[in-house]
Amino acid sequence: MFKRKYEAADKHAILEEVSSGEIGFLAAVKKYEINKTTLMKWQRRYKLYGYEGLESRTHNRSYSAELKLQAVQDYLEGKLSKYQIIDKYKIASTTQLSNWIKKYNGHSSLKAYKGEAKAMTKGRSTTWQERIDIVQYCLTHQHNYQQTALHFQVSYQQVYQWVKKFEAGGQDALKDSRGRKKAPEELTEAEHQKLEMKKLEY
Repeated sequence: MFKRKYEAADKHAILEEVSSGEIGFLAAVKKYEINKTTLMKWQRRYKLYGYEGLESRTHNRSYSAELKLQAVQDYLEGKLSKYQIIDKYKIASTTQLSNWIKKYNGHSSLKAYKGEAKAMTKGRSTTWQERIDIVQYCLTHQHNYQQTALHFQVSYQQVYQWVKKFEAGGQDALKDSRGRKKAPEELTEAEHQKLEMKKLEY
């Protein structure tokens, strides 16, 4: 069957017809010979981008490396669905998000399009006070890990981990424990058991 190509103005008129209640969703699908997925896609794109979202694009929408990383992190944390994430970050489709997730899990870098700022992927050494300052800055800026990483020239992952540690255990959780043995009273129950197991092994 020949598929009619709808211009932005046509799509907008159909969406207005449906939203005003003049015609039902399924009736519109039948009347204009489009499938349900297509009409749903038009509705979502119109909600996200307005009239511009209904226009045929000849080039890819530009996304920064930081936005891609944030979207992937949100998905991996399991708090939001793919549809909620593409709505949150105004991503064109779930397919695009899936590609980013695949790249991330395959340890490929999530590069920005030309002209966009790149995320710092390698971390750097910091002092305890620096880590406290970085976390405070991030919390003051509504958990904006991307902005914080760029501001302090550290990696997104470092900021993310420090904030999580701080929220779980306060400033002391940000201390670098390498090279220092914990006092017995500082050990957790699990660490006590681990220590006992080592003693038994010896």
